[in-house]
Amino acid sequence: MEKTKTDTDTVLDGSSLTPAAVAAKSLRNELIAAWKRSELMTMTNVKQMPLDFFTFKYTDEAMTFSEQWRHCVVYTCGQLAGRAGVINPYENVKLPVQMPKADVITELNNMYAFVRKSIAELSDEKLLSDCEFAGETIPVWRLFYAMENHIIHHRGQCIVYLRLNGIVPKGFYGW
Repeated sequence: MEKTKTDTDTVLDGSSLTPAAVAAKSLRNELIAAWKRSELMTMTNVKQMPLDFFTFKYTDEAMTFSEQWRHCVVYTCGQLAGRAGVINPYENVKLPVQMPKADVITELNNMYAFVRKSIAELSDEKLLSDCEFAGETIPVWRLFYAMENHIIHHRGQCIVYLRLNGIVPKGFYGW
């Protein structure tokens, strides 16, 4: 018995998708994979730091371990909201400058959920459209990579914070 193709089958196999829709679908899959990897590496890093060291900083001018991650949450959500046109979950929320470990983990989980939701729910047109960032015009999909690059920078700093406290970082695999 031959199976007839339904509208759902056509959409799922991609045969009726426009080139832009195919590109957007591919980008979404790639972005989701990159951000899943980011989340795994970030949470491994954060969970290694003992509770007592979340206020550690290596100089008076540096951010504490907690502040590094608070900054990542606020900056990532703010940039994506402002440039991709999604609602900023922190628009009316003032996170404390210093947060305990459990709160940092909660806010990072919230940020990664927000990023995944944004990737999934942005229209194809919006994902492929341009925005201004760092003095350039870039596609919105590239903004997600810029935000992940920012997190990589701070995650690297936090690996140094771990080492300065005698903790050997786990889970760094590179890309």
